[in-house]
Amino acid sequence: MSNILDERGINMKPIIGIVPSIDEESNQYYSNIENAEAIIRVGGLPYLLPYVTCNRDILRIVNIIDGLYVAGGNDVDPKYFNETPHEEIGEINPTRDIFELHLLKMMFKRNKPVLGVCKGMQMINVALGGDLYQDISSQYKDELIQHKQRAKIVHPTHPIDVKTGTKLYRMIKKKNVYVNSYHHQAVRRLGRNVIVSSYATDGVIEAIESTAHTFVIGVQWHPECLIVSEDPSFLALYEFFIHHCQKKN
Repeated sequence: MSNILDERGINMKPIIGIVPSIDEESNQYYSNIENAEAIIRVGGLPYLLPYVTCNRDILRIVNIIDGLYVAGGNDVDPKYFNETPHEEIGEINPTRDIFELHLLKMMFKRNKPVLGVCKGMQMINVALGGDLYQDISSQYKDELIQHKQRAKIVHPTHPIDVKTGTKLYRMIKKKNVYVNSYHHQAVRRLGRNVIVSSYATDGVIEAIESTAHTFVIGVQWHPECLIVSEDPSFLALYEFFIHHCQKKN
C-alpha cells in the first residue's frame, strides 16, 4: 500500500485520487468541495488528479494512490460504447473520458478500490464493457420518475430499492432509502462481471458493483452531498471505501 509514512514509520491516511472536471475555456480543473470533504471525514487524504495522456504516467498514479474516487461531471462520449451522439446528449469532454477509462482499467487490473458517483458510476460500467442510455427521457421505455430534481442537492427526493446480498446492502443495511438525483444518462447494458445493487422505482439502475473485484462500486446519486443528513447510510459508503483502501493491495 502506498500510504505515506511519518518519521516513526506509522501509516498515515490512505491517498484517494479524485478525478476532477475541467473547464477548458478557463483552463481550470475543479471539483465540488463536498467530494474532498467526504473523503477527509472518513479518514482519507484526497488528491485531485491532473489528466495525463501517457500510460506510464497513469500507471505511476495508480501505483501511488490507495483508492480512486470518480466524481460526477459531463456526459460520457458515446463513441466509447460504439454509438453516435443522440440528439439530447449534453456536453462531453473526450479528454476527461479517455483519461478516466485508462485510469479505471489500470485500477481494475491492480484490484484497487474504486468508488464512482453519478458520471463516475457510468464510466465504471463503460470501462467494463457496458453501455448507457444517452438520454433516459427519450430512450427509456417506461414512464420515468424525476431524475433531475428541482430541490436542492442536499435534499433526497426519490426512493431506491437496494438488493439484499450485495455489497451496497451490507454497507447501508437498508432495503429502501431516499437519494438525491441529478442525471439524464443511466446504465443500460451491464459491463463484464457487473451486477445491479439498486434500482429506482421506475427501473432505472441506481447502483452497480463488480463481482470480479474486491471493491468496485458505483452509485447514481450524490452521497457526498447527503452525509450531512441524519441518515448514516451515505457516510457508511465512504467508510467502507476507505476501509478497503487501507488494506494492502
